[in-house]
Amino acid sequence: MLAESDILNALRDCFDPEVKLNIVDLGLIYAVETAPDPNSTPKWPRQTVKVRMTLTTQQCPASGLILEQVHNRLAGIPEISKVDVELVWEPKWTPHRISAAGRQQLGI
Repeated sequence: MLAESDILNALRDCFDPEVKLNIVDLGLIYAVETAPDPNSTPKWPRQTVKVRMTLTTQQCPASGLILEQVHNRLAGIPEISKVDVELVWEPKWTPHRISAAGRQQLGI
């Protein structure tokens, strides 16, 4: 079974094209939930993944691209049978959510 850390590592391949930083270090991922999927076909142990995330602003022009990146990146993992991406606006994203690695990369 995939752990939350596996999902977060995969999501580090998804970037906000305006900021040039991956969405995990940018602090856009609020929660990751995984659960076994007893209805998956084929029947090997697969799981569903739900990601709760936000964007830097509600008017983010890259919102569709970012959400598509998340869905496609996770859907490409053989152990995942279903991906649900929930976009939320609370709590509001602030620059304080950027990780130390992200701050270093951005030079802030």
